[in-house]
Amino acid sequence: MIITDTHTHLYSEAFDEDRDDMINRAIALGISRFFIPAIDSSYTDAMLRLEQKYPEQIFLMMGLHPTHVKDDFQEELKHVEEMLSNRKFYAVGEIGIDLYWDKSTLEIQKKAFKLQIQMAKTYKLPIVIHCREAFDEIFEVLETERSADLFGIFHCFTGNLEQAHKAISFNMKLGIGGVATFKNGKIDQFLKQIDLKHIVLETDAPYLAPVPYRGKRNESGYIIKVLEKLSELYQLPQDTIAEITTKNSKDVFKI
Repeated sequence: MIITDTHTHLYSEAFDEDRDDMINRAIALGISRFFIPAIDSSYTDAMLRLEQKYPEQIFLMMGLHPTHVKDDFQEELKHVEEMLSNRKFYAVGEIGIDLYWDKSTLEIQKKAFKLQIQMAKTYKLPIVIHCREAFDEIFEVLETERSADLFGIFHCFTGNLEQAHKAISFNMKLGIGGVATFKNGKIDQFLKQIDLKHIVLETDAPYLAPVPYRGKRNESGYIIKVLEKLSELYQLPQDTIAEITTKNSKDVFKI
C-alpha cells in the first residue's frame, strides 16, 4: 500500500527534536511520498536539506504563503521566481488568501496569489491553495485565471458541498486531512457525495492532527487516521482509498 501525504511541513521547527524518527515512523506505515509546501524564503534552505536527505520520498513546492505576504512581498516573489527558474519543483504552493489572521493585507494577498498562479502556468505546474475564511475571494481570483492550464489542490478543504463542487470546477482536487475526523468538521457529512477521483490525502503536519491526536502535534504517520475515516465514509477498503488518492496525487504532481 503506497500512501501519499500531499501536504506536510516536515522542515517545521516542531520536528527539530525527532524529525528523522518521525519521518521513518511514517515510512514504516507505507507513507512513501511527502509533498512539502513552502512558506517563505527563510525556509528554503531547510527544505533543500530535507530533500537531499530523503531524495526518494521528498518532493518540494515553491511559493509564498498568504500569511507571509507583507509589504516586501515583491522581493519574496522574486525569490520564488528565481527558485522556479533554477531547479525542479512539483507545485507552486502553498499560495492563496488567509483572512483569519489579518484582513488588512487582502489586496496584496490577492495580488501575490494571482502572480503566483501566473508563475505556475509559465512553469506548467499545479498550484496548492491555502484558503482560510476566504472562499469568495479565492474563487474571485481563480475566475480571472480560469483556463485549461490552471489545476492543482485545494489544500485542507473545509468548505461546504457547493464550495467543493466549485473548487473542482477549477480543476482542483480537494486535500482532505484531520478535519475530516473532527466532530464539528462538517465535511464528513457530505464527503461521500464527492467522487474519490477528486480527493487527495494530506496531514498539514505539524498542524490539524486528526482524532485521537487532536490538539497535539500532527505528523505524517497520522494520515492513517484520515485514511481510516475515508474508508468508513466511502465504505471501501483502506488499500483502495490509498491507491485512488495516490493515483490522484500523481495526476496532479506528474510524479
